[in-house]
Amino acid sequence: MILVTGGTGLVGAAVVKELVSRGKQVAVMSRSVSSVAERFPGLDIDALQGDVGDRASLAGAFANIETVVNCVQFPNSPIENKGKGWTFEQVDYQGTVSQVAAAKQAGVSRFVYVSGVGAAADAEKHWFVSKWKAEEAVRQSGIVHVILRPTWVYGPEDVALNRFVGFARRLPFVPTFGSGQQMMQPIFIDDVGRILADAVDKQEANNQTFEAGGPDRLSMDDVVRIALELAGKKRPILHQPAAIGKLMATFLQVLPGPPLTPDSIDFITNEAVADNEALERVFAPKLTPLREALATYLP
Repeated sequence: MILVTGGTGLVGAAVVKELVSRGKQVAVMSRSVSSVAERFPGLDIDALQGDVGDRASLAGAFANIETVVNCVQFPNSPIENKGKGWTFEQVDYQGTVSQVAAAKQAGVSRFVYVSGVGAAADAEKHWFVSKWKAEEAVRQSGIVHVILRPTWVYGPEDVALNRFVGFARRLPFVPTFGSGQQMMQPIFIDDVGRILADAVDKQEANNQTFEAGGPDRLSMDDVVRIALELAGKKRPILHQPAAIGKLMATFLQVLPGPPLTPDSIDFITNEAVADNEALERVFAPKLTPLREALATYLP
């Protein structure tokens, strides 16, 4: 049995559907069992209750599991909400530590972790440090593992690239923060789902870390322009200085569900490019070009 934690999210759901399509026995762990049935109507999967913030709740979900695929993210990521414990430190790092402990206790034989490009012990940004510490917990667990570091993941359900298209449908311009010249290498959600499903079985990937980006390396502005073109919207991109965004976010972050935080401005204006050499060597994935992928759902 394969357990996908965070299986109702963007990446987790893609892995679940891909594994089921391959005839695998799949369980999904969620804080709400009913949300699993709603997310996957008609699919033959087990719904298990568990919360990475409550280590004691994981024992039942991890029992009789052979492989764990950890796709957990906090709601509205990357916008942290410290009051609710939705932070990179508590969810990405501490949540992974709790899962590793539960996996070791349950005798799990394989652990696949979804990290992110940029994870490093000496990273400038705390979210990259949290992901690195989570990776280290996996690497030091003694469990056979695979770590995947995707770049910007996009698809029909993502709330990042689709947000720009939404702006274009409501406004005469598309607002963005920063210069728009940061380089991006967005990767299609279906490709990520296939790579992670491959990681469940691929012995050549054992105990290795892989970066994963799409086949196109473009500026942020170019990514947005292509999306607008395929959505049939002609709109100018209005750039706002990142400093203005941080100032706005300073006031907005006190709200119960903040739409922005100063850190989230840094997150969305970072470059996101990958070194796919190891990924190509071991997985030889079919990576979908941006235009081809967007054409499957934007029109």
